[in-house]
Amino acid sequence: MYRLSDWLPTTRKEMDLRGWDRADVILFSGDAYVDHPSFGVAVVGRLLEAAGLRVCIVPQPDWHGDLRDFKRLGRPRLFFGISPGCMDSMVNKYTAARRLRSEDAYSPDGRHDMRPEYPTIVYTQCLRQLYPDVPVVLGGIEASLRRVAHYDYWQERIRPSILVDSGADMITYGMGDKVNLELVRILESFIDTYDESLEYDPVTGETLMTRKGFRKAVVEQMTLPQSVVLADEVGITDDDIVLHSYEECLHNPKLHAENFRHVEEESNKINASRLIQKTGTTHVVVNPPYPPLSTEELDNSFDLPYTRQPHPKYQGKRIPAYDMIKFSVNMHRGCFGGCAFCTISAHQGKFIMSRSKESILHEVEQITKMPDFRGNLSDLGGPSANMYMMRGRNEKACKVCCRPSCIHPQICPNLNGDHRPLLDIYRAVDSMPGIKHSYIGSGVRYDMLLHNWKDEALNKAAREYTTELILHHVSGRLKVAPEHTQDHVLDIMRKPSFALFHKFKSIFDKVNREAGLRQQIIPYFISSHPGCTMHDMESLSHETKSMGLDTDQVQDFTPTPLTVATTIFATGYHPYTMEQVFCEHDPEEKKRQKSFFFERKLPYTQKQSASTRTKAYNKQQIQTFRRRK
Repeated sequence: MYRLSDWLPTTRKEMDLRGWDRADVILFSGDAYVDHPSFGVAVVGRLLEAAGLRVCIVPQPDWHGDLRDFKRLGRPRLFFGISPGCMDSMVNKYTAARRLRSEDAYSPDGRHDMRPEYPTIVYTQCLRQLYPDVPVVLGGIEASLRRVAHYDYWQERIRPSILVDSGADMITYGMGDKVNLELVRILESFIDTYDESLEYDPVTGETLMTRKGFRKAVVEQMTLPQSVVLADEVGITDDDIVLHSYEECLHNPKLHAENFRHVEEESNKINASRLIQKTGTTHVVVNPPYPPLSTEELDNSFDLPYTRQPHPKYQGKRIPAYDMIKFSVNMHRGCFGGCAFCTISAHQGKFIMSRSKESILHEVEQITKMPDFRGNLSDLGGPSANMYMMRGRNEKACKVCCRPSCIHPQICPNLNGDHRPLLDIYRAVDSMPGIKHSYIGSGVRYDMLLHNWKDEALNKAAREYTTELILHHVSGRLKVAPEHTQDHVLDIMRKPSFALFHKFKSIFDKVNREAGLRQQIIPYFISSHPGCTMHDMESLSHETKSMGLDTDQVQDFTPTPLTVATTIFATGYHPYTMEQVFCEHDPEEKKRQKSFFFERKLPYTQKQSASTRTKAYNKQQIQTFRRRK
């Protein structure tokens, strides 16, 4: 039985229970507070707590009226931290058709009115109004994906770095484990020197960080890895990459496309360069990321004293996102798939950071002790289920590699795609007391299961994994994501040929038939992705229909910041080839592409060819960009 004080404080009363007069760091979140390692603000809060700090969380503050939620905990000693939540706020609120969603999975009872649009900006402005001299640090996926000039689908324009738009003091991008701990260390060290820029509280005797002090301690140094700061003057070195300015990108979409390639490549390098982008009279400085976490460091993050429960304030209320993950285990971070439409690598990186077997089994044991657990794990996976413990054989080669994907266009020969560690984990979990079934709810990369590895032991392990997955870890339906059937679209998506899906489905059907099982394979597809025409969707519809597939899982392409696909959608150019790519922008045509799966006979009378429409679109887009100054 947990006590109220087992959660990080969210109110003054809870601070009093711990005997605190003031918090060191106050975190504002666009999500409900669930004290679980799958919720970013809980992870950052617990990491800072473990470092000896007094940390409070204000979940889903009311940004209307007198802003009492922003005032109730007072001023922190070091800084305010802002996270919009586990999802990009605009994807969370709106569909690809820009319609308001009926449910917010990260809010109590699914309420859709608990967070504003762009909470990173709104929360910062509220805090600026109340505490103009307290540093504000941005984190989470919204800030990560908007750390440089980016295309905003919902406003249909190129926007500057969210650091400029919000007025905050710093961004800590990506997974915040290392960078936030180092930030705190720097600030504490600066306070110990007692600089005149700091503020002294005569009542508590504490020295308080100020924006001026924060700038002197951290911002002006421009050395904190995995951070973004603003600087009036920057000493540019030969190792730096100077991006085209924000203003240049507004006038020329090709320049925005060129920028993206640098951003993606440097995000996925171990030894990356600093990125600098002029915006107005200031410079956005993106410091290189930290190296990937070690297994020990990742274990430390997952082994912190989470209650694994929503805060008691939500008693009697349902948080849909929590229901989905409460009996699941995340085994690793990162994904080396590099899919063109996906933001995982932009936020978590392409290098796989895996937990130890001991840490995973410990979490499973915790789950078995939960009062409502009935023996079934909903997921034992990660961003991609079968990438656990996979890395380059020659790490020196990985350190100089700038490929955004390790498996596209071909699987890298340096990749060690050994599925044996996964099999070992599955079998260890299934043998634990209290476990009836462990299902794999995460997506599976079947191209890695079908690849002909040079080491025959890896091929044998892949076949063994495939069989075990199908027989023991599918809850009636296996989710896979071929995304399309047409090779030229798949190439833009950075996905393998659909021929591999045919091969995998044959294996799936054979294993089920021999075992007397009647399981389904559920493929996921995307309509209106860059490069996809109505003819391509017609071909997809015909091919999947001939295979007898359930094609209900079709989603319209949603352009999210800092992805290849969004850059193509925004500019009309592929950032790696600078070739023009057809993109469907017409809302009615996008609707028709998706509805192919629900109305099998759709009249299609459009006479313009894809190439003609591509040229027309790009001409129009360039003119639009030039009008925006």
